[in-house]
Amino acid sequence: MLWGRSDFERMRAPAKTRVLLACALAVVWAFIPVPPAGADEPLPGRIGINRVNLAWVSRADQERVLKEIAASGITHIRLSLSRPVDKSIDALEIADRLGLKILLEIQLGNKDYYSSQARPRTGFGRIWDVQRLSDLDLDLYRAQLRSALRRIDEMGIRIDGVEPGNEINYSAYNGDLAVYEKPGRQTPRNVSELANRSAFERGLDAYVGALRITREELRATVYSRDALLISAGLSDVGTGEADRRGMERLEPGEFISLLRKRGIDALVDGYGIHLYPGRKNDAALARYVTRLLDFCRPEGEGKPCWVSEWGIANTELSCPVDDREREVAVRAVRRSFAELMEKGRLKAAFYYDWDTQPVYSVWRCGALSPAGVAATEANSGGVAR
Repeated sequence: MLWGRSDFERMRAPAKTRVLLACALAVVWAFIPVPPAGADEPLPGRIGINRVNLAWVSRADQERVLKEIAASGITHIRLSLSRPVDKSIDALEIADRLGLKILLEIQLGNKDYYSSQARPRTGFGRIWDVQRLSDLDLDLYRAQLRSALRRIDEMGIRIDGVEPGNEINYSAYNGDLAVYEKPGRQTPRNVSELANRSAFERGLDAYVGALRITREELRATVYSRDALLISAGLSDVGTGEADRRGMERLEPGEFISLLRKRGIDALVDGYGIHLYPGRKNDAALARYVTRLLDFCRPEGEGKPCWVSEWGIANTELSCPVDDREREVAVRAVRRSFAELMEKGRLKAAFYYDWDTQPVYSVWRCGALSPAGVAATEANSGGVAR
């Protein structure tokens, strides 16, 4: 509606006063300085927490944990779809009811996705036995995923993102990568040195097939048809640890390159990556993040990354918790994340873990620790307190 001078003159005195006051305030507001971009503004991405494997606890514990998370001001959570699937879905229902936005990790080790004749690769008692991706039965995967998504949809649950698989560039979660019977010798530095490259590459083909099926089944839902699809979060285990443990792994950048050659960019909205830099000074932490996420690109130049797990350890387990050193490190990592988010190269960061990993957990002594606040707050967390 347009106003003119005659409209003002016809007003009664009290109304004129209110209009004059509003105009005065508008003038004042016009001269209030605007804070610089990023000062206290939310980051252009998702900031959240991990609480996987809730299917393994009681309904009462699911309610308690998720209510603690929501009450702490956290808005995004990474949960898992694992056996027993019904209990996984119970946790999704609680999280959705509490207003938490869900990144759903699909555990590809679920034996329901494999033929009864498929045998997991042994870990020689040093690590769990794990299924081979090359044995993944895509028909079983589709049937099981469709069943789960239909139940999720019938309950009105909305999924924000789906991440099929976990650390599949590392033999702890991909049975096509070898675990040596006796550790001590050098592990492969690239794909050409793998013990069974042909099986590994068949596993990559199966994984891309699983991504395609996941995309198709999501689009068939009502509430999660627009969910983002993220490739499996890749491990940042280095060559030194791989050699010490006698376990094959590939660098995340090389692994993503192999998937891109198989057309992954036409299927996914982002690349998953995990980041556990250890205790370092601020400059070393920044270098670690920059090097690890070198392959992350803005949309159109490749795909941005989702850090679906990251963590800094605090081995001090007493109460009240002394979290000062970890908080400083967490804020340094968050500054690097903020820079990558501003460039469109990073879209999400989910801290690991809420309460199950003693040295990484941020739910300490009945409250969210200072490092936990720094890891999960919506703004950049860039200024140390």
